[in-house]
Amino acid sequence: MLARFTALYPVWIVASSVLGLLHPPALVWFTGPWVVWALTVVMLSMGLTLTLDDFRRLRQSPGAIGLGFALQYTVMPLSGWLVAKLCALPPELAVGLILVASCPGGTASNLITYLARANVALSVVMTMASTLLAFVMTPLWCKALAGHYVPVDALGLSLSTLQIVVVPVLVGVLCNWRFPRQVGAVVRFSPAVAVVAIIFIAGSIVAQSASSVLAHAGKVALAVLLVHLLGFGLGYWFARRLGFSAIAARTISIEVGMQNGGMAAVLARKHFAAQPLAAIPAVFSSVIQTLVGSLLAACWSRTAEAKSADPR
Repeated sequence: MLARFTALYPVWIVASSVLGLLHPPALVWFTGPWVVWALTVVMLSMGLTLTLDDFRRLRQSPGAIGLGFALQYTVMPLSGWLVAKLCALPPELAVGLILVASCPGGTASNLITYLARANVALSVVMTMASTLLAFVMTPLWCKALAGHYVPVDALGLSLSTLQIVVVPVLVGVLCNWRFPRQVGAVVRFSPAVAVVAIIFIAGSIVAQSASSVLAHAGKVALAVLLVHLLGFGLGYWFARRLGFSAIAARTISIEVGMQNGGMAAVLARKHFAAQPLAAIPAVFSSVIQTLVGSLLAACWSRTAEAKSADPR
């Protein structure tokens, strides 16, 4: 039951967004500290699923991890900036798109990797690596690419990322190490709890800018789709060109193409409060990246099945 609920999280995000759009008072109250604590819960949930063995795996595939990290923090931010220019997005939406593209990989990438029959362990380690260093990379890219749209407080972004992203993950890992039995008893609930938190974050963002969401929905959806397509496509292309196996390339593609939309939404609300539309691309990203990733996973999974069934 919990697994089914978690797997359907794109549906719940769409539902909460529609609710926020049609009846803003239902979710407009979920703001400020509520949003920050919700993302903290999401990242803590991620940390509870990680073990010290995941860190040890960093030594097993340094090339793939390094490439995934490099592409995550080059292809995606530059794609966000380029697409914002090509689509002539208003400054608020451009900042939001660049922020989404400058965030680390999202935990949903691990599920999509599993469905695609790629390397889940590698996916988990790449997500962990990009998340733990997000407090440096995300502010730097936002300052470099979005700074000409609006003032960017790089130090503030860095401190917020440490507080609401990195620290909860490390606390979760520490709890899993020191109290494995207790964590084991609750960890099966953590994905569902994280999904509920993301549902509220997405719905509240739409509720607080309902009319603006309707006015810019088409352009934002197209821009977000292009950014994620570039991430998936270039992630796979670079990996194959550099000699990585198809399985590793699929894993890198998914990791590069999928972002932590919840983190982007919270940082937008916290640091770009004067630009309320800046959080909107994060909501579209959460849905679109999952749909594209799911289609890719279905395609790659069928390819893997066909190869395993081929007797030659």
